[in-house]
Amino acid sequence: MSAVAPAAGTRTRTTRGSGPFTGTGTLLRLALRRDRLTLPVWVLVIGAMVVSIPGTLADLYDTSAERAEFARSIAANSSLRAMYGPSFGDSIGALTAMRVGVFAALFAGIMSLLLVVRHTRDEEESGRQELVSSTVVGRRAPLTAALLTAVVANAALALLITAGLRGEGGAGALALGLGVGGTGLVFAATAAIAAQLTENGRLAKGLTAGVLGAAFVLRAAGDSGTADGSSPLTWLSPLGWTENLRAFAGERWWVLALLGAAVLVQGAVAYRLADRRDLGMSFLPSRPGPARGELRTAGALAWRLQRGSLCGWGAGFLVSGVAFGGITAGAGDLVGNNERTREIIQRMGGASAITEAFLGTMAGIFGLVAGLYVVSSVLRLHGEETSGRAEPLLAAPVSRTGWAAGHLLVAFGGSALLLLLSGAGLALGYGKDPGQALAASLVQVPAVWAVGGLAVLLTGASPRWAAGSWGVAGAVLLIGWLGPALELPSWVLESSPFGHLPKLPGEELRWAPVLVLTALAAGLVAAGLAALRRRDLTSS
Repeated sequence: MSAVAPAAGTRTRTTRGSGPFTGTGTLLRLALRRDRLTLPVWVLVIGAMVVSIPGTLADLYDTSAERAEFARSIAANSSLRAMYGPSFGDSIGALTAMRVGVFAALFAGIMSLLLVVRHTRDEEESGRQELVSSTVVGRRAPLTAALLTAVVANAALALLITAGLRGEGGAGALALGLGVGGTGLVFAATAAIAAQLTENGRLAKGLTAGVLGAAFVLRAAGDSGTADGSSPLTWLSPLGWTENLRAFAGERWWVLALLGAAVLVQGAVAYRLADRRDLGMSFLPSRPGPARGELRTAGALAWRLQRGSLCGWGAGFLVSGVAFGGITAGAGDLVGNNERTREIIQRMGGASAITEAFLGTMAGIFGLVAGLYVVSSVLRLHGEETSGRAEPLLAAPVSRTGWAAGHLLVAFGGSALLLLLSGAGLALGYGKDPGQALAASLVQVPAVWAVGGLAVLLTGASPRWAAGSWGVAGAVLLIGWLGPALELPSWVLESSPFGHLPKLPGEELRWAPVLVLTALAAGLVAAGLAALRRRDLTSS
């Protein structure tokens, strides 16, 4: 479908006394209520990732000489600069901004694009927005409410980062918090434009994610060539603006004006586009389908719906694998003589040799991120059900199990494919013994499937419980990422399925936990499908 602009000389009919923003407050409260579980999880996970770093760095580098040496190692290694960005100082705060600032801004962008698309294009695609707009709701109210939801989320994240890092310096903490939150708002505005251009939520998310990925690549390319963040490629990326705020290292407050200008300009474009199209229409026309339908099974439909997302995730895993593999050989230089850092990497990677431990650590991180993919893919069942699209499909001779099985095959098979691609990327980047990288990546599959199995159980039991899957995935991510560095008790680490896996390539492959986790995942999926068969659709 293509956009349809009002005829010249005509005006959109509005209710007497209403304006283009009428109802914004009500829609904002509705959006915050709908996101009362997922939004706090996003904010807490990203915020905890940032505020936990100073304590870890203080333990690892407890003298100024060690911190200075660490900063010099980053400056001298182009691969590390491409991954983390340059270091503008050797204080705990400056090293924190270098170590986690870009990734926090990246995750803030992902959170923001999902929020905006969920409350704009997804609502139109499901038909709910048409019902809402039939009441006293202004033309710009839905888009405004979605953007304000992103403002609330990023403001909460900025406050959490500022409060958590204030001990390292108030100005630097505020700069980093505003940089991360501001970057999130930049991509929220990008998502608002994509929601006007595309015909469905999947395309809007994919388009915005592509812009976000391009921003990361531009920043990485720029930082690999220069040690001070001055490359034109870095300045073309909003993620590069975040690092060039130079939090805790002589803050450049004027850089915030770039973030603000990007938000305002993109927001104005999004409103202009929204004013010039009819509800449910898009500016990018959809391709006409074939004269005769080609999708003969529910599984084929599930693949058609999810293949774009899987391709995007797959490209990201492969490229990231190559990048991480490229810095594996230099892991010894990164660690240097710091025994504390070596112990943490060995605890995560399970090997005495630092390169093997680093390779195992990177494979484990890919496994944790693949857990996010499997949850998002499983929850496509929930989206199809609550949007009403599943009901007419199941009115045909299609069983609930057959309908769900198509989506679950993409979710579980896709997660295994992602880990295979990450292993191939690690092997390509490392350039040595590809079997080690592939084995370290593929051994993560049973734990990822266990996370996905729990998502199936929650979704099958009740639509209201489905959102809890994100809480599980977030908790697993936090435990796996920060647990070893914080020296959490073993029972906490083992509460995650990833805590039971053999840590390849440093350890011997133990089949017992692999088989147990695989059986657990199968049992959770079976229980979830049984619950789905027994309950009414869209019923709690």
